[in-house]
Amino acid sequence: MRLPLRSALFLLVLALPFAASWAADEEDYAETIKVFQNAGESGSFFANSYGYAVFPTIGKGGMGIGGAYGKGRVYTGGKYVGDTSMTQVTVGLQLGGQAYSQMIFFEDKRAFDEFTGGNFEFGAQASAVAITAGASAGASTAGSSVGASGGKNDATTVGKYQKGMAVFTVAKGGLMYEASIGGQKFSYKAK
Repeated sequence: MRLPLRSALFLLVLALPFAASWAADEEDYAETIKVFQNAGESGSFFANSYGYAVFPTIGKGGMGIGGAYGKGRVYTGGKYVGDTSMTQVTVGLQLGGQAYSQMIFFEDKRAFDEFTGGNFEFGAQASAVAITAGASAGASTAGSSVGASGGKNDATTVGKYQKGMAVFTVAKGGLMYEASIGGQKFSYKAK
């Protein structure tokens, strides 16, 4: 009897953060873009990048084995050009669930083409800058957890391109302890 209860709890922990990531609308994308435009250095990336991918909500959960999922849109020249999705599987010490927004900026056409060329994957060593306001946080596709953001309207950040891409995240809610490893995998479909 204990095993089915644990399994149900595990599935619930994994499923809750994902529910919000499935239902983004036009307003969610506009609001997320605005948060990143007003968040310190990430705002300058809009004017200096070839394009970007925006994920209004990525849901993440885990208990030993974890996962994350989110749907997003890809833009170039400020124009919506396609849809993307992100999946992540992590293994290691982890417990909880959380939701966060993510932006990926493409420095040039080569980086944009690499991302939109089919299935793209960030390896376990790729890192993201967590946007925070008065609270420390860390984020990485290597599995570090995204901490609680002090407020999306007060967010600041500093970041740079690595291999033609810059990744920024801002926490939306939840609580997760994590010391795990995994990578993010992206798919792309032109509009």
